[in-house]
Amino acid sequence: MKKIIFSLIILLFLTDLIAQRENEISDFGSTKFKAEQGDALAQYNLGVYYYSGNGVIQDYKEAVKWYRLAADQGYADAQYNLGVCYYYGQGVIQDYQEAVKWYGLAAEQGDADAQVYLGVCYDKGQGVIQDNKEAVKWYRLAAEQGNAKAQFNLGVCHYSGNRDIQDYKKAVKWYRLAADQGYGDAQYNLGVCYERGQGVIQDYKEAVKWFRLTAEQGHKRAQFNLGVCYVLGQGVIQDYQEAFKWYLLASNNSSGNVFDEALEGRDIIKKELTQSQIEEATREADEIQDKIDEKK
Repeated sequence: MKKIIFSLIILLFLTDLIAQRENEISDFGSTKFKAEQGDALAQYNLGVYYYSGNGVIQDYKEAVKWYRLAADQGYADAQYNLGVCYYYGQGVIQDYQEAVKWYGLAAEQGDADAQVYLGVCYDKGQGVIQDNKEAVKWYRLAAEQGNAKAQFNLGVCHYSGNRDIQDYKKAVKWYRLAADQGYGDAQYNLGVCYERGQGVIQDYKEAVKWFRLTAEQGHKRAQFNLGVCYVLGQGVIQDYQEAFKWYLLASNNSSGNVFDEALEGRDIIKKELTQSQIEEATREADEIQDKIDEKK
């Protein structure tokens, strides 16, 4: 009886899988037919099919072809995606000037993703003359639409920019908006502001809160800083076992200064712990790392 039930479950699963595949093929065929008739939305969607390899063999050149047809009709999403292809050299020779052209056309239509990446181009001088004011302009337009990357980038401009725009309070404002959306780098930078008292009253507990949120996403510098907080007892009760755990996480799969500092901190703290404490901290670190890996 159990074998019959198991066979029926497998049969139902396979039937659903076949039906799903048939629907995907049908959707692709319908989209391609409409795209060939000149429908801009269908052309864009067909480009997405080829770009992602969803239901077809991934083909960036085909994606670019269909994005361009939709973009030439003024379809903002296609213009942005075409800009992405030129920016990264996917299906075309990398060309920052072409990327700026297509980002600009989509940005002028209010596309937030295009606005933030146009800001990046001005910020880095890619395809255009480097221009901080233009970068801030486009970041702000996207940030005001709730784009987390733009909010973070605008925060960075206010935090580390020249005297014309440097303003720690504004940096905190934009970092917080991005951090509240779960943007890891913004959470880390907001933690730094609370740790240093920049733009806010110094508050180690708040710093620990934000470091922890992004550390649990795998942010190496936040993991290291959290370890330091536990060593010094800043914002938390001093706890060498917790410090060892976060130093251990920070030293795993990292490089550069973070790796060196975390490794040094780990080895120093290790001398203060019993073998059972080391084993417990290692187990907890492994559990956190597994959760981080699952989300990737």
